[in-house]
Amino acid sequence: MSDKHISLPHIEGSKKLPVVLSQSEIKSFITTPKLLKHRLILSLLYDCGLRRFELLNLQVSDLDFDRKMLHIRQGKGRKDRYVPLGDLVIKGLKIYLETDKPSVWLFTGNDRSGKTVPFSKGGVQWVIKQARKQSGINKQITWHTLRHSYATHLLEMGLDIVSLKEVLGHSCIKTTMMYLHISRLGRQQSFSPLDRVYRYKGTN
Repeated sequence: MSDKHISLPHIEGSKKLPVVLSQSEIKSFITTPKLLKHRLILSLLYDCGLRRFELLNLQVSDLDFDRKMLHIRQGKGRKDRYVPLGDLVIKGLKIYLETDKPSVWLFTGNDRSGKTVPFSKGGVQWVIKQARKQSGINKQITWHTLRHSYATHLLEMGLDIVSLKEVLGHSCIKTTMMYLHISRLGRQQSFSPLDRVYRYKGTN
């Protein structure tokens, strides 16, 4: 029956595991900015697991509130995909669309002449840097930290690895399986023996 055996690809030993924020750190981080636009930038990076260039390429027409989906056009590998939009993000986006009234690009900024232009990479980096500083989180945080946190939390919340591969837009499941090294699931979790020693009520 060896020819009938089904197995997942071997998980190669990770050389360096990425930084991941806890769920409480995510809540603190994305609610820190005062501007709604900045909170939405952080929220979409996390809640949709977007790459930075995917966020910057978003257009107003990519929002599908009826189906609660976000259309990612020409992601990595020139592949389109859809990812779910959460109710909290939709609520914020509706307010943002009403107040800021973006016409083509979802997020915009101004150049030195005051002309409206698509939001920049540097702008995203600034938003993340300021949120990290103001939230008091000591971990090193980049836009990719939010994507790593998204993937890890989805696994811990019960999403299967194949579905995770699709929403992340990975071409190979081996890339996705890295998150099995990080997430707290599967076999019995390791624990602190010292905690158990001090919780022990018996006698020596």
